[in-house]
Amino acid sequence: MKSFVEYVARGLVDHPDEVSVVEERWRDRVSLRLSVADDDMGKVIGKGGRIAHAMRSLLNAAGARENVRVGLDIGEPVRRRPPPRRSSWR
Repeated sequence: MKSFVEYVARGLVDHPDEVSVVEERWRDRVSLRLSVADDDMGKVIGKGGRIAHAMRSLLNAAGARENVRVGLDIGEPVRRRPPPRRSSWR
């Protein structure tokens, strides 16, 4: 699945050298993280997210053959904010 995402992304972007895919597996789940150059992000996502949706659909179909669930994240992972600090002046 990782090679499929790399192949499709390299065909879409202007800077194929900057395409990278990280694959993580847990039991029956596969998580793929696709990173591309900033100016190529729109080409991978597509108008209205159509290309990203199509890639996810194909990955889900391939995952069904292997009995795994597949997730695709595009871009840098979202950093979560730390929880708010509790004040000591209560």
